[in-house]
Amino acid sequence: MEYLEKYNKWTTSDYFDDETRKELLGLKGNDAEIKDRFYKDLEFGTGGLRGVLGAGSNRMNLYTVRKATQGLANYIIKQGGEDKGVAIAYDSRRMSPEFAEDAALCLNSNGIKAYVFESLRPTPELSFAVRELHCIAGIVITASHNPPEYNGYKVYWEDGAQITYPKDVEIIGEVNAITEYSAVKTMDKKAAEEKGLFHIIGKEIDDRYMEELKKLVVNPIADECRDMKIVYTPLHGTGNLPVRRILKELGFTNVYVVKEQELPDGNFPTVGYPNPEDPKVFTLAKKLADEIGADLILATDPDADRLGVQVRGEDGEFILLTGNMSGALIAEYVFSQKAAHNTLPKNAALIKTIVTGNISDRIAAYYGAALIEVLTGFKYIGEQIKFFEETGSHEYVFGFEESYGCLVGTHSRDKDAVVAVMALCEAAAYYKTQGISLYQQMNKVFEKYGYFKEDLVSVTLKGIEGMEKIKEIMEGYRKNPPLAAGGLKVLKFRDYKEDKITDLVTKEVTPTGLPKSDVLYFELEEDAWCAVRPSGTEPKIKFYFGVKGTSLADSAEKLEKLVHDPVFKVD
Repeated sequence: MEYLEKYNKWTTSDYFDDETRKELLGLKGNDAEIKDRFYKDLEFGTGGLRGVLGAGSNRMNLYTVRKATQGLANYIIKQGGEDKGVAIAYDSRRMSPEFAEDAALCLNSNGIKAYVFESLRPTPELSFAVRELHCIAGIVITASHNPPEYNGYKVYWEDGAQITYPKDVEIIGEVNAITEYSAVKTMDKKAAEEKGLFHIIGKEIDDRYMEELKKLVVNPIADECRDMKIVYTPLHGTGNLPVRRILKELGFTNVYVVKEQELPDGNFPTVGYPNPEDPKVFTLAKKLADEIGADLILATDPDADRLGVQVRGEDGEFILLTGNMSGALIAEYVFSQKAAHNTLPKNAALIKTIVTGNISDRIAAYYGAALIEVLTGFKYIGEQIKFFEETGSHEYVFGFEESYGCLVGTHSRDKDAVVAVMALCEAAAYYKTQGISLYQQMNKVFEKYGYFKEDLVSVTLKGIEGMEKIKEIMEGYRKNPPLAAGGLKVLKFRDYKEDKITDLVTKEVTPTGLPKSDVLYFELEEDAWCAVRPSGTEPKIKFYFGVKGTSLADSAEKLEKLVHDPVFKVD
C-alpha cells in the first residue's frame, strides 16, 4: 500500500500548500483515484514530463515540475553549464505560466540564469532562442495537442533539439535520484531578479526569429497572388501572432482568423481536443472559408509546432491533407525550387521518421538527396542536423513526420508550424502563377512518384490496466508476428526494441541501425507496410498503415483492406 503512504504524506506535510492538501483530502474514500495519483511518480521520460493536471506524485503540478527542474539543474551544474543559462517558453494551457516561472526560480536557486518569455510563444521559437542566446538548455511548458486536462514539460539542449541519448538517460537519472520533494530548491522572484538570475525576453527574439524565417523564402510572393484568401485558426494556442506576422511580412493581404479560436484559452472551448489531425477542429474554419471563398485553411496546434491543412478539391469542397501529404507537398516544392535556382546542395538530405510515408523516399531519390530514416519523434531529426554540422556529411534541406510536423531550414531544431505555414502559402502562391491549385499539385506529386496513402488508428487504453494491456499487445506481436495482412505477405519484420530486422523469406537477421525503441514494423508486398507502437505522450497504442496503389481509388481500396485486417483488431 505504498501509494497510501505517499498520499498521507502529501495530505499532512507542511511542505505542500493548503490548496494541494485540500484537493487531496477531498479524495478520501476514492481509493481508485488515490491509487492512480500516487502509485508511481510522474515519469520523466526521454523528452520530459507529460500528464494530467492535479495534486499527486503522478500528476502535473508545481511540485513535480520543481522536482524535474532540480534534476535538470543538478545535471547542468555537473556539465559546468550554469553560466550559460536556460531559455523557457510556455503555451496557452492551464498552469503553463506558473510552471514556467517556478521552473525558472528553481534554476535560479541553483545559481543558473533563466531567460523566460514575457508571454506565450511557439515551441519552435524556444528551440531558436536556445541557440540565439547561447544557452546550455531550454524548457517549454506544453502538452502539444493533448486534451485540456493535460500539461507537459520538454527539455532541450544547447543545440536547440530535444534531449537525446545519452543526455536524456543521464538527466532522467538525476531526476529519479531526488526522492524527497523537500530537497528541491526555489527562491523569491524579486531576489532572483536582483541577483541578475531571472530575465524576461520577448520582442528581440521574435524579431530575430522572423528574420531567419524570411531568409528561407525561395520565390517572393507575386503581386497577383498577394490577395489569396487564407483562413487561419491557432486553436486557442500560441500561433496567432507569429503566423499572422509572417504572412503579413511575406505580402499576403487577405488572412482571415477564426475569431472564436483566436485568443489563448487552455480549456480549448471550441474543440476540446486541439489536434489539427482531427477534421472536427476545422468546423468553424470551414464555415468562415465558405463565407469568404477562401483558397486555403490552416490550423496550428496549441504550441504551434504542427500544421493541419485543408485545400479545395475539384468540386470546390475542402479536403484535409494528411501529414504525409502536406509534408510531401512542401518537400517537393522546396527541392524542386532549389534545384531550379541551382541552390540545392550536392550533399542534400531529406529526413523522415520510421512511421512516415514512403513517398518521401521517392522524392529524395528523384533529386539525388540522401534519405535518412530516424526513430519516431522530431528530436531525432534535430539530432541529425547536429550530426551534419559536426561531420559535414550532409546538408539538411527538409525533414518531416506523418503527425503533421515538419521543418524547413535549420533556424529551429524542432518541427515548426510557423515556417510550415510560410512554405505552404509560398508554394500555393507559386503554383497559382503556374495556373494550378495546391490540390492539383498534390495530384501531380502522386502521378510523379506513385499513389501512396496512409492511415493511423489509435486505441486509447487508460490507467494501470491500460498500460498492462498495451504491453501485452506489443509482446504478442513481438513473439508471433503476422505472416500476412490485408491480403499481402509480410516480407520483413523489424523489431526496434530488439534491434533486429528479420527477412521472413531468407531468414537472414540484420540490425536496424537505430537506437532501441518499442516499435514493431512489418514490410509487406507491393510497397505496403504497417507499424505498431505505444504512444510516448498519451495512454494509447498506435497502428500505422501505408500502401501504394495504381490510382487514388486503388490505394484507398488497398488501405481499407489493410486497416481492417483482423490481425490488427484490439479486443
